[in-house]
Amino acid sequence: MRHSAHDGCYGACWRLANNMYLDLPYAREVGHVGEASGVAAPAGIMEGHDVPHDVLTGVVYWLRNGGLDLVHHIDSFRRAAQEGAMYCRNEGCEVVGHLKDFKVCPQCKTARYCGDACQKQDWTTGGHKEKCRTSAYRGVPAKLSAYSAQ
Repeated sequence: MRHSAHDGCYGACWRLANNMYLDLPYAREVGHVGEASGVAAPAGIMEGHDVPHDVLTGVVYWLRNGGLDLVHHIDSFRRAAQEGAMYCRNEGCEVVGHLKDFKVCPQCKTARYCGDACQKQDWTTGGHKEKCRTSAYRGVPAKLSAYSAQ
């Protein structure tokens, strides 16, 4: 995705910026641009969802790289992040919350759960055990796992 975003691909830039803003696994690491000149000030319009300033700077950078309307997309990202939804992977769980509040499976880094009880139930009876073991994300460097715990 990052290569496509570097090439200015609209969809890749949008997905990367959205994933960073919603704090999806690996998005911060993949989307990090270091000191992106000229984007720090516009990042101020995005404040308000516990998103660190360096992530906001990266989001602005990728949106601009794709030639996207900054304000329109930031508003939609913020709205989606603040409204909350059912992100728990455990079937039948009806907990609604913000994506950042759901814990990520420490092995596959893709499944999210509202708590330990749902994670255990999905592991034993929900089929996550089999899916997790065959996940394409196994073997991801440990330094990326720090971002998934937030």
